[in-house]
Amino acid sequence: MSEAPCEVWFYHLERSDLDDVLPELLERTLSRGWKAVVRARQDQRIEHLDGRLWTYRDDSFLPHAPDSEPSAARQPILLTTGFDNPNGADALFLVDGADPGELAGYTRCVVLFDGRDEAQLAVARSQWSAVKAKGHPASYWRQQARGWEKQA
Repeated sequence: MSEAPCEVWFYHLERSDLDDVLPELLERTLSRGWKAVVRARQDQRIEHLDGRLWTYRDDSFLPHAPDSEPSAARQPILLTTGFDNPNGADALFLVDGADPGELAGYTRCVVLFDGRDEAQLAVARSQWSAVKAKGHPASYWRQQARGWEKQA
């Protein structure tokens, strides 16, 4: 019996930025009992997200670490620019146009892109075509005034 293909959800950010949306989605992921990998293209983004996930709310933080930490494999949320999944994550979050790489082993991949950035829109469109061509079920979520709405 073959493993089910990874679902790929595209989140089109228009009203909020990544710093506000990512922690909320990571909270939902952990509440499901899942682990997560957040993949960015540059180390500077990893450093920024590392600080942000400690401070995004006054009364809470998200347990995480960059993959350079010795305890990376034990982290519920791992921040990386690499393609490994050392913490056995169920969910992969892609930011700043990071390449999804191989999706086997993940239950869900979430592509977050800024709808106000033409370069990110172009990368997201290309990624949509690529994941559909590989047979992954894909859905597109657009940020509306009343919240997220599934568009496709």
